[in-house]
Amino acid sequence: MGARVVLSQVNLVVKDMDAMAAFYERLGLTVGGGIPEWNPHHRSGSADEGAEVDLDSEAFASVWNRGWPGGAGVVLGFRVQTRAEVDALFEELTGGGHTAQQRPYDAFWGARFAVVEDPDGNAVGLMSPLDPALRTDSPPPPM
Repeated sequence: MGARVVLSQVNLVVKDMDAMAAFYERLGLTVGGGIPEWNPHHRSGSADEGAEVDLDSEAFASVWNRGWPGGAGVVLGFRVQTRAEVDALFEELTGGGHTAQQRPYDAFWGARFAVVEDPDGNAVGLMSPLDPALRTDSPPPPM
């Protein structure tokens, strides 16, 4: 495996956004809402050090990961150094028998992104650095 990966993000797919945001704020993360109409579907959390923690609704998880199995769960996000490494690592892992949830694609937030399953079925995201020039309009909030 040639790509250097860094654990950079944990996505929690949640059933109750307000309860989860309050819990992680009490734990010490800063959990901010962005655009108000998105608050029921996505909030980002951070601490002074460590990986980012994003809270996503089940409906929104199905937008950025078409293979999301439904329900609450965790996606471990690994950053690689280039867009091409997302594709190569995805092919290496799926070629080795690991299940694909989301084939590599150019995500609206400006990164190349894919999701595979580890041997226990946990979702593992592979993401390139963000390129602001490749951002597109975000989809509307899920209904």
